[in-house]
Amino acid sequence: MNGTAHMAIGAATGFIVANSYGSGPGTTVVLVAIGGLSGLMPDLDIDGKLSNKVTFSAKMIRAVAQMIGFLMILYSYLEGIGEDRWFGIAYGVGMIILSGFITQRRMLMITGIGVSACGWQLNETWLWMLGIYLFTASFVSHRSYTHSFLGVLFYGMIAHHLESSIMVDGVFEACVIGYTSHLIADMKVLPFNKRGIKLLLPFSSREI
Repeated sequence: MNGTAHMAIGAATGFIVANSYGSGPGTTVVLVAIGGLSGLMPDLDIDGKLSNKVTFSAKMIRAVAQMIGFLMILYSYLEGIGEDRWFGIAYGVGMIILSGFITQRRMLMITGIGVSACGWQLNETWLWMLGIYLFTASFVSHRSYTHSFLGVLFYGMIAHHLESSIMVDGVFEACVIGYTSHLIADMKVLPFNKRGIKLLLPFSSREI
């Protein structure tokens, strides 16, 4: 299944979560966006559709890194205090600049380091954990650990801390269900998938 379909399914799960909470328009948009992004996250592994030219070009990956850098600048400016604010802004600026020179394959690794450093500086657990996820995803093979129960568990921890930080009901559910929807859509039991996922890694490498 391609990235667009994964994102659409994730966004739909975010919309369902928003409806279940009776969220207002603004919160609904946030949950739909979070669900859509979560539906793409498993394919950030090194050979996944978000890390090579199967779905997105190198220019798209570079644009994503630059957008993350910009969001780091914005978040640091709005939420940071004193030196932490300026360190966060510096990390964001550095990521934007470096993204123009780093090869596509290492882009995700550098982005992960930058996100973790910013999260540590801002004392935001979800942010440095997200950086660890991105860094790790840059080394694992496609449809392996990011497509396993371990991936869901770690991403769920990120989602828990994110919801606690921004205090928006439904963020945890939108993240986890959106992420899980990707794994279900990639399972071999579906007729349009030639390959499955190794859901039980590291205990079993059998594709499901």
